[in-house]
Amino acid sequence: MVQGASEIAALCVGLVGLIGAAAATGMPMWKVTAFIGENIIVMETRWEGLWMNCYRQANIRMQCEVYDSLLYLPPDLQAARGLMCCSVALSGLALLGALAGMRCISCIQDNDHAKTCILMVAGMMQFLASLCVFIPVSWTAHVIIQDFYNPLLIDAQRRELGEALYIGWVTGAFLFASGILFVCRHVPSDKASLDICHPANRLNKPTMMRYRPISQSHSIDHRCQTGSTEGRVSAGFCSLLVLDWLIRSLIG
Repeated sequence: MVQGASEIAALCVGLVGLIGAAAATGMPMWKVTAFIGENIIVMETRWEGLWMNCYRQANIRMQCEVYDSLLYLPPDLQAARGLMCCSVALSGLALLGALAGMRCISCIQDNDHAKTCILMVAGMMQFLASLCVFIPVSWTAHVIIQDFYNPLLIDAQRRELGEALYIGWVTGAFLFASGILFVCRHVPSDKASLDICHPANRLNKPTMMRYRPISQSHSIDHRCQTGSTEGRVSAGFCSLLVLDWLIRSLIG
């Protein structure tokens, strides 16, 4: 019962993480304008994401443009694009595979070992998915903070942490928690399976039996049969000698 509940919880938490990873991948708010110095007066807003950048000035409607080339992106966003896509793919495959290993699904019946292996693999994939989220999000945040305190940059070039980064950190935590729940599924929940003194877990002790090899038994039986035959011959010979002595006595 506990294992079934943990499987459902892991699936739900992993689903939330998958949705968060997909949302963070598509959102353009990875780097946003820092309203400091001259930017406070200009009121210019700029968003930089993995696939597009958006620009709005004063009360003008925001306009977004897709990047013309991948090389246009800085190195941190280039790596973030690939890693976030890997995270979404890994998490999606992990959840689909975990469905086959759940107790409430009759995909693989009467094979608890196979179900456990499937959930273990799903948990490891969720760990990798969380790692693929934490790396680009933290890397981008480090670049933003480093550039913010760079004295060589003007205020218009400074950026702040966007909403997508915060969503990415929360998403990574959800994916990591889902992986833990999937991996911990194989731990036995009942004390009987952990107790070596339980009758079901006791090993049958070998019994000390006296046995006689077949060859030895056969030789003994052969000796017995040979001995009994020799005894009968000796008894018959003695009977003949006694009978001959009696005949000689009567004649003589």
